[in-house]
Amino acid sequence: MQVDFFPALFREPAAIDPGQLTLAEGDAHCYEHASKKAITLCNACGRFLCALCEVEIDGKVWCPSCLQPDGTEPRVQALESRRTLYDSVALALSTWPVLLFFYPCLLTAPLALFVAIRHWNRPSSLIPRSKWRMLVAVILSAGELALLAALVVAILAATRKLAVQR
Repeated sequence: MQVDFFPALFREPAAIDPGQLTLAEGDAHCYEHASKKAITLCNACGRFLCALCEVEIDGKVWCPSCLQPDGTEPRVQALESRRTLYDSVALALSTWPVLLFFYPCLLTAPLALFVAIRHWNRPSSLIPRSKWRMLVAVILSAGELALLAALVVAILAATRKLAVQR
């Protein structure tokens, strides 16, 4: 898994001639920095960008304002803006059937256990979260499965006892 928050940070600095950075008469200047010479254009909005402002993602150049999340669909598909919260899914699968009706636990308890174990090491959220939801889901699911197994054993013992009495 590779996450690039700011790819220019890890890029080797290119050799820049100091004469290129000085703004001469008639040269285009950066949209954000009026005293810096523009070296490229943003692929999304067409603004002039200096070496400091350009961000290259997937072979395209972006300006800082085009990378800002504004609540709408992100312009850059390579940037991740949301994730599935598997810890919440596992916790919901292990708690809701118990609260509503016991029989769905036959399906949801193993499913919650599978989701919790399968996605244990996946990143949970864009904001770091602890693993307590996953742990509670595993414990509840294991308890539900143990309770179901005990119920099946008790039913089998009761039917065997009835069969012996007849």
